[in-house]
Amino acid sequence: MAKHLAAALPYLLVALAWAAPAPVLSQGRPDPTAATAAQVEAMKVLAGMNGVWKGTAWTLLPSGEKKVITQTERIGPMLQGTLKVVEGRGYDDQGALVFNAFGVVSFNPVTRVYSLRSYAQGRAGDFVLTPNEDGYVWEIPAGPATIRYTAVLKQGTFREIGERLMAGAEPLRIFEMNLTRVADTDWPSAGAISPK
Repeated sequence: MAKHLAAALPYLLVALAWAAPAPVLSQGRPDPTAATAAQVEAMKVLAGMNGVWKGTAWTLLPSGEKKVITQTERIGPMLQGTLKVVEGRGYDDQGALVFNAFGVVSFNPVTRVYSLRSYAQGRAGDFVLTPNEDGYVWEIPAGPATIRYTAVLKQGTFREIGERLMAGAEPLRIFEMNLTRVADTDWPSAGAISPK
């Protein structure tokens, strides 16, 4: 029976397509122009992030010790400016890579929500990112706690702090990054494959 159904499936799909009402067929694919324009416009609020950044960062280890690294970020637009792509790299005092993260910021014109898809240290997640006048805020749910990151970009500086928030306790700062903008970049769109 399953074998006969599989053989008949292509014919059934064609019959269903022909049976669709004329208005449905005439609509075709939605025009992406309006959605793309809305995404490009929404991403302008994050344009100050673009460039190459360098400075220091520290993380609070479970032992209470602060681990200090040299932190770099390269950030740029992708897909005609509808996305923001971010790569962070952290180096120890010997120059060895000890931290590497990658993120993609996008905007959904239907829900009017920005999101950050983040990859770091073997983990990945989707998080709401909220832009503001000076930067942005995003949060990671972590069991009974929430990790909140707050970034401020002003006059060529990029500062981000991370705090662990728990009910009934003062926020605990677990991360701080202080960077200076050192260059423009055409990353990640540079080197696109040409049609010729």
